Amino acid sequence: QILVPSKKYIKYREIPATMTSVTSAAAMKLLDVRLKHAGSIVSSAIGEFTSSTAGLQEIVCIRAGGTIDLYRIVISQVGGGDKANVDNGDDDDDDDEVQTTLKLITRLETRSVLRSICSVRVSGGKRDVVVVGADGGCCSIIDFENGVAKVLHCPAFGKVGCRRDTPGQYVASDPRGRAAMIASVEKRKLVYVLNRDAAGEVTLASPLEAHRPRTVVFDLVGVDNGYDNPIFASLEVQYLDHEDAVLSEKKRISDLKIKEENGQVGSNDSGKTDATLGRYGDGFTKQLAYYELDLGLNHVSRRWATTTHRTACCLAAIPGGADGPSGVLVGGEDYIEYVHEGMTPPPLPPGFEGAKKIPRRLISAIPRRELHPSSKGILITTITVLRQKKGKFFALAQSELGDVYKITLQVSKEDKSVVTKMTVCLLDTLPIGIGLNISKLALLFVPAEFGDHCLYQFDAIDIEGSAVTCTSEQTIAAYLKGESRASSSEDDEEDLFYASPENAAEFAPTFRPTILRNLHKVFTLDSLAPVTSILVGELAGNEVSPQLYALCGRGPTSSFRILRHGLSITELAVSELPGIPGAVFNVRDEKSGKNGKFYDRYIVVSFADATLVLSVGETVEEMGKESGFLTTEPTLACSALGNGDKGGGICQVYPGGVRHIQRGSVSQWHVPGIKKIECASANESQILIALVGGELIYFELDPLSGNLMEAATRDVGADVCSLDVGAVPKGKSRSLFAAVGCRDSTVRLLSLAPGSLLEQKSSTALGTTRPHSVALSNDLDSDTTGEITLSVGLDDGSALRAGVDPITGAISTSPSRRFLGARPVAVSRVTLQGSPATLLLSSRPWIGRGSSSGKGRHAMAPMSYAPLDHGCSFSNEAVREGIVATSGNTLRILSVGDNGGSDVVLGAEDDEAFNSNRVALRYTPRQMCLLSAKISTPGTSSAAAQSRKILLALVESDYNDFGEEEKKTMGFDGTGQLNKSSSKKKTGDSNRDVDDEAMDLDDESDDENTNMEEKKEVGDDDEEDEEDNEARVTPIRGPFPSEPGRWGSCVRLVDPADGCTTLECIEMNRNEAALCCASVRFHSRGGESLLAVGTTTGMTMNPLRHNSSHVILYRVVNGERLQLLHRTQVDDGPVLSLVHFQGRLLVGIGKTVRLYEMGKRQLLKKCELRGLPTMVKTLQAAGDRAFIGDMMQSIQYVRYDATANRLVLVAKDRSPRPITCQELLDLNTVAVGDKFGNISILRLPRGADVGAIDVTGTRALWDSSREDATPKLETLCNYHIGEVVTGMTRASLVAGGAESLIYVTVTGRVGALVPFSSREDVEFYSALEGFLRTEAPRPTGREPQAYRSYYSPVKHVIDGDLCDAYSQLPYEQKQKIAERLDRSVGEVMKKLEDTRNALL
Repeated sequence: QILVPSKKYIKYREIPATMTSVTSAAAMKLLDVRLKHAGSIVSSAIGEFTSSTAGLQEIVCIRAGGTIDLYRIVISQVGGGDKANVDNGDDDDDDDEVQTTLKLITRLETRSVLRSICSVRVSGGKRDVVVVGADGGCCSIIDFENGVAKVLHCPAFGKVGCRRDTPGQYVASDPRGRAAMIASVEKRKLVYVLNRDAAGEVTLASPLEAHRPRTVVFDLVGVDNGYDNPIFASLEVQYLDHEDAVLSEKKRISDLKIKEENGQVGSNDSGKTDATLGRYGDGFTKQLAYYELDLGLNHVSRRWATTTHRTACCLAAIPGGADGPSGVLVGGEDYIEYVHEGMTPPPLPPGFEGAKKIPRRLISAIPRRELHPSSKGILITTITVLRQKKGKFFALAQSELGDVYKITLQVSKEDKSVVTKMTVCLLDTLPIGIGLNISKLALLFVPAEFGDHCLYQFDAIDIEGSAVTCTSEQTIAAYLKGESRASSSEDDEEDLFYASPENAAEFAPTFRPTILRNLHKVFTLDSLAPVTSILVGELAGNEVSPQLYALCGRGPTSSFRILRHGLSITELAVSELPGIPGAVFNVRDEKSGKNGKFYDRYIVVSFADATLVLSVGETVEEMGKESGFLTTEPTLACSALGNGDKGGGICQVYPGGVRHIQRGSVSQWHVPGIKKIECASANESQILIALVGGELIYFELDPLSGNLMEAATRDVGADVCSLDVGAVPKGKSRSLFAAVGCRDSTVRLLSLAPGSLLEQKSSTALGTTRPHSVALSNDLDSDTTGEITLSVGLDDGSALRAGVDPITGAISTSPSRRFLGARPVAVSRVTLQGSPATLLLSSRPWIGRGSSSGKGRHAMAPMSYAPLDHGCSFSNEAVREGIVATSGNTLRILSVGDNGGSDVVLGAEDDEAFNSNRVALRYTPRQMCLLSAKISTPGTSSAAAQSRKILLALVESDYNDFGEEEKKTMGFDGTGQLNKSSSKKKTGDSNRDVDDEAMDLDDESDDENTNMEEKKEVGDDDEEDEEDNEARVTPIRGPFPSEPGRWGSCVRLVDPADGCTTLECIEMNRNEAALCCASVRFHSRGGESLLAVGTTTGMTMNPLRHNSSHVILYRVVNGERLQLLHRTQVDDGPVLSLVHFQGRLLVGIGKTVRLYEMGKRQLLKKCELRGLPTMVKTLQAAGDRAFIGDMMQSIQYVRYDATANRLVLVAKDRSPRPITCQELLDLNTVAVGDKFGNISILRLPRGADVGAIDVTGTRALWDSSREDATPKLETLCNYHIGEVVTGMTRASLVAGGAESLIYVTVTGRVGALVPFSSREDVEFYSALEGFLRTEAPRPTGREPQAYRSYYSPVKHVIDGDLCDAYSQLPYEQKQKIAERLDRSVGEVMKKLEDTRNALL
């Protein structure tokens, strides 16, 4: 039996042999559809890329999966509504809250492996461009002018692929923008000279070689030496040739024997040590080398080199020329060192003037954590430097534990180029990042190694007097105090001292990590990475569509996330209404608000026989007759008239006529005769009403008199059920078209242009359904004459969208249609992130809008909220972009997104909109499984009173970590709240001025701290304290064990129907790690669902060994807690996989698969299969068959012979795949993912299992065990994702939809492999993919098909990412490809959209 979601999607069902599935076709064809981009960031750079506007800061990130994202730091006032820099000097409203966000400007798909990136401002330019190193064998220079990515140069220099001798792993640029160096891991370095031609375009010269054989590079940076020849610093190790290494080793052994014979062997001569490696010719000395580019000779040479700390791994360049002393900071284990060519030995610290030792290094230790073991060093992983002002700068460095240090250098008063002292002080503890990006706007962006990426605001930076500090004087003094070694030279002695972590632990100051003190979080960029497992199902119990449950994060950032397709909604206000309304409208204020914005003045709610008018101000109050509205009749339409500079008044359309309210007076137009108005629409200058019988009457606002004038009438010949006059574009005086929906199942487009009023331009037939509502909206912003979109809500619960030609008014012949719900769809216009959007209300609310770039697809997503009846846009000073809606007899004011709309991703470069809820976990999640528990009603004992409840069990474990109880015993506080009272610092004025050219907080820090203390004495509001605490909470890693093999682990039981609250969390003690879990139903227990957990005690990774392994059984008591049944010790290896198998438990133990039955005190072994290739990683079973995923040798297909009680190997895969996850598609087919980023579909050949079980017993043993006698699995599909696939499941993302293969990757990507259902679709996508392989741009020079065939040729899978690139092409290319497909551009776009809509 296989656990699959069903019956509200959860039940147990067996897979029949004749099952129709995604593998029913002889040749399976799949389409790869990306649902969510990878969240992991490989590298990032900060600069000014799109515009030369002063103070504009942007961050470019390269992500796993081959995408380049450009984000802009946007600082806006929540109350003002205008985006503004903090340095604009506006003091109009000091009370407005300042909100800082990251806005996605553009996303570039490269379809390659991105390895490195750096920014460079070419001389003569005012903007930065980026240099990208990838696996395409090219050096790409990309410009993002005006937010549009343009590849300036992409010259090829080497082979394709991530090879150790192919440049691309490291990229560095000259700080003056004259050259860039791109280097490989080993040997090869290339230097490109950058310049500009007469037209101002960036030029790229031929590469200059700086190769050095047998050299391994660890980091690369451009040295700032003013306008002298460009210099690049490389941290590298040069190893000897094999023959030379053998000779040097023989010589070392010979010298050691001679010393032994002469009795000269010292304590340091017994063997090689870390510090002395390289001193004896073995070639492992780590060096910092300067490579100089001679611009006159056009030649690169290795100018200078010096030895560094053996554990050095990162570099950062110090400002040079007139801005600083130049040089390089080198980060290693426990120390940070300053190195520069020609530097003099550092001065002796006070009190050591007559010391015999002469230090040669300017080096400083870093402060250490109190509970960190003295035998283990702390590695500095990244360093970055910010130039504040001329001659003023500082550096930030982060350790592998997440602690961030500020580094300052003190220069000599006589010579500003000589550094005399280095100070390292603790700034704060942040999530471990792959880099630190400091903005001139006093912001710090930390792209996390795992988990969410965060943007922080500096509260103070001049912290040397209050923070935990260590200086170079203290470090050198500790070295001078140390004992001298007579057998070592001074250089060796200094190396030996700094190579010992115990020496650093003796004198380095210690601290205890706390909440943030000098920073506070202002924005979070969500990331799922890493995802270890996924499950799809409707487990909440009250929702329409299934949810995606994912195990994410690592260590203190671990979380359990619930993903829902749709936009998150923030509910701002809810109030009761006297009845059930029939419509809701907003009326704009005639007077503009701050910054020229217009806000809403009234909210008008229409009932069946009355109208309610609410005034919008600081509070919402009910208005009476003073509003001028006719409140005794229902309102069909209303709008503010005029463009704001002239008092046009307000119009109200009711069944009996039109009411014009202007300057306190009211004028009315009454319907002639006994007719009534059936529906109406109005905007700032136009009103269109429809009478019973199909007569249309059109009114216009006279711009001179301000009165409404009847302009035209027309009888359309059919009853009108809906109409819309559209919105007036900015800079225009009228809308040129009106949409009319008729009861004869047609929608007609009428002209509102002078000279052709109400003339029909086009129409479209809807078939058998009628239009319920219509809306016209402009896809693009004001000044762009883009295509108009016609949205039609139909009575059958579907929505139709078609393009309208802005000149002729012709409706496109290929409209897109999508089913939204069971109720008729109401359509209205709203605003989302400053661009027009469409609100569609059915049994579930939806919202749609065009691509933010104007060239992408139209995006539509549901809103994660209760059903709404009517809605329209809403805006005031507190809510810039909101929605006012009705649901039953309640009025609600909503905003899209959790951060005031700043986190909305709808239409953001073809990314699907998902909102997530998270549950914090204790350790890294490993696996999860579903459990079915019986719940007994209190006071009853009958079986009928029992119900079933679906629960989730999670196992968590962390290597090199202590358990929760051990941490408490040691005094560790993971929340950082112990020293909160002493370390907490309040934020200063968020509107403080920031210099255009530099970030300098030193002048204000003292005043700010004084003000904060005064405010603290007065007392703050509790809500502000809570918000401040949330902004200062930071994940803190627990103490590091001193010996290997320590684990922290727990088993967690959560209730998905109650927001995934934790019911019980069982801590695993005795250094035991829970690695896998499964739900099992033993026949001997009557089918009760039990939880089986596989654990390992004392396991170490290198070498791989463990003390013992166990299988633990729990039962769920009343759906609330876990009860331990028994523990069974197993041998042969660690337990990594478990699965229910025919009423028993199948366990993967090392190289063995073993079948267990349940006993009273422990599990009883029934049979086993030994001799599997390496280690069992995954297990899945169906019927009497089991698919075993080996850690290195792919899938092994096994059947259970019940008569002989044995497991028989039936077939295996011919390709050695390192399996990471698998999913059964049917009895003979399995999908697997490997650690190289491939997904493969494997199938058992027909008839291969017929002779697997020898019922006669006559087969010879040698015949059945031969390697060539074992059938091989067939490969149906093969596809390279580009990211390690960690989980997959077969499920449907919509109720009643077709199943797809949903997968997740370690970098946070969510995708789906969708099976094609018709030959027409296969032919269309195959042809489209073939054309785009040649037409689509290649930013890094990588060929798309070669990328998808990275390890084996792509087979029967269409690249959906490449097909989505069609929407980003210029129109001429689109038309060219569409003609070759015998379709129009609209038909191709509709086909792409329909395929995605069918999935979601």
